Amino acid sequence: MKTRLTELLGIETPIICGGMMRVGTAELAAAASNAGALGVMTALTLPTPELLRQEIEKCQSLTDKPFAVNLTVGVVATEINYDDYVDVICQSGVKIVETAGRSPEPFMEAFNAHGIKVIHKCVAVRHALKAERVGVAAVSIDGFECAGHPGEEDVTCLVLIPAAVQRLKIPVVASGGFADGRGLAAALALGAEGINMGTRFMVTQEAPIHHDIKQRIVEMDETQTSLIFRSFRNTARVYTNSVAKKVVEIEKAGGDFGQVHALVSGKNQDIAWTTGDIDAGMVTVGMCGGLIKDIPTCAELVDNIMTDANQIITGRLAAMTSTA
Repeated sequence: MKTRLTELLGIETPIICGGMMRVGTAELAAAASNAGALGVMTALTLPTPELLRQEIEKCQSLTDKPFAVNLTVGVVATEINYDDYVDVICQSGVKIVETAGRSPEPFMEAFNAHGIKVIHKCVAVRHALKAERVGVAAVSIDGFECAGHPGEEDVTCLVLIPAAVQRLKIPVVASGGFADGRGLAAALALGAEGINMGTRFMVTQEAPIHHDIKQRIVEMDETQTSLIFRSFRNTARVYTNSVAKKVVEIEKAGGDFGQVHALVSGKNQDIAWTTGDIDAGMVTVGMCGGLIKDIPTCAELVDNIMTDANQIITGRLAAMTSTA
């Protein structure tokens, strides 16, 4: 399948394994890229630029296919010298970067100088338009269904994607709620050039997450996520566990972020990911968890999505328009 996205990035399928904090490792990115998607490593998963350099080199040793590095700016509490991370990315030979959080404008000169294509992930059309103006190659639009931070406007992909497509000239990638071939076919029908999936790639054999967490996602339905940090104007969608319920309770009582910080710390999230204890910390997951029913390899996942999408487009939908 060819779309503007596959042509732009030199990938075989219009699927991106989106950058995920603590999950976007070299191994997962390489597995996704080897499967024909675009794998994405997450820069800030590595605590220092030098460790990022080593992780990029590891990914380069595991795949000869295109992969990207995610750089999310301004959403963590610790002070980070982003310029040092940008320097490592530029010097490493990486040719695709996924940015998120704040505008990538401060880094575009460096990325352009090194021939790096930038895909900016955002949650509103106005942010996408600004990203286009500063020169990104494509945008990934997160709808309300997504894991992590969906913004504060609560617009679902069914409206957000075509709203973005009709105002942008650069390729649009649909993100949030996509987990299978049905989603890919729907995204293409809405005008997107591909899909970005996080939660679905979390539940693969190669994802560095404890099997018990993956199994809980397989067993969940579409109603088992919670929105936290609403009162702080930094909404996040997470799995509904005891931590999420406690955070919502504190917010409803008028509590401040200091009262929830320990509950949602990265340290506790790491404990959940590594031990399989679903209640140990915040577990980021999208509504599409309710569509996930297996734990395949990345290769199996991508193959199944493409097979199903092609069957839907050339079979079921084509039959509906047949005059025979």
